[in-house]
Amino acid sequence: MTQPVQRRVMFYVQHLLGIGHLARASRIASAMVEAGFAVTLVTGGAPVKGFPGEGIAHVQLPAVLSATGFSGLVDSDGVAVDAAFEQNRTALFLQTFESIQPDVVIIEAFPFGRRQVRFELLPLLSAIKASVHKPLVFSSVRDILQENRKPGRDQETVDLVLEHFDGVLVHGDPHFVRLEETFPRAEAIADKIFYTGLVAAREPVPAKDQFDIVVSAGGGAVGAALIEAALEAQTLLGGEDRWCLITGPNLPQAAYDRFATIAPSSVTLYRFRPDFPALLPKAKLSISQAGYNTVCDLLRAKCPALLVPFAAGGETEQSVRAEKLQALGLAEVILEEGLNGAAMAEAVTRAKALQFPQQLSVSLNGAAETARLVDKMLDQRSSCR
Repeated sequence: MTQPVQRRVMFYVQHLLGIGHLARASRIASAMVEAGFAVTLVTGGAPVKGFPGEGIAHVQLPAVLSATGFSGLVDSDGVAVDAAFEQNRTALFLQTFESIQPDVVIIEAFPFGRRQVRFELLPLLSAIKASVHKPLVFSSVRDILQENRKPGRDQETVDLVLEHFDGVLVHGDPHFVRLEETFPRAEAIADKIFYTGLVAAREPVPAKDQFDIVVSAGGGAVGAALIEAALEAQTLLGGEDRWCLITGPNLPQAAYDRFATIAPSSVTLYRFRPDFPALLPKAKLSISQAGYNTVCDLLRAKCPALLVPFAAGGETEQSVRAEKLQALGLAEVILEEGLNGAAMAEAVTRAKALQFPQQLSVSLNGAAETARLVDKMLDQRSSCR
């Protein structure tokens, strides 16, 4: 008996600063593998240990990162990306597409974001359009977008979606936040929008070592102020609570060494905890930024939160998410501006009084639903041929 041919997926993700985009894409890719797809994750950022995960083919393009101040792109050595680098990377990318011959192409963020890498994504879209066996093409976006500050960008996005994309997979729950709240032109592409629910990890088995208050700084590149304030707040609050501080792998070593020196015995310091979600179910409180994946972990674990949304450089996405959670009574919020130990100590006291509801109305099964939606659309296309 012949085995059914696996449907092939090429999933592109470019992470520039943190690892949130890569983590979400990896969760979706894993769910698609479980659903029977053959998935190749094409990544364009710095390699991250543990990603993309078992069962997922991986193609690593020459890495690019965000330059200081988000002013451009640099390579892994910190050298500004030039035209020759772009041409070489684009050629490798297009060769990957040709070798995979995918039935589905999923592009994370673009055209709603990641304009910095349009030098390779626009040629990919042209190649797809010209291909004999044209794959379905999806944009994969988080629930809350960074608001465009330049006129014309939203219309440009709409034009690209209408010309090249079969659908926009919005990894959120419309009962929590709708795409039009951060993308005003959503109505123009309404028939292409599919909500998947939030892409949360499965419910974790609680970790053997437990802490009362878990502080995490995401990737750590911009988390030093949060860790500093947490240490000051712990000193001011005192008490018997055990604190766990996860600085993130990208925190500068000098900062980590300084925190390790001043941390009291009731505070345990880690650079990274791959089982971070497993620390949350029994914690009294989580203190973190308001990134997509961290919030998914908090909602899955039903853990009250104190959120410090990342807002540097005009970023709006985390602030919107934090305000939504605060309005639902699931979190307290403290702004980066003016963040210090005293302000955090007051906010910790308020946040510990939060009562997390046992039944949550927000869907957290976005990874499996993404696989189901893509499979359904492939079936629909096959039946029309």
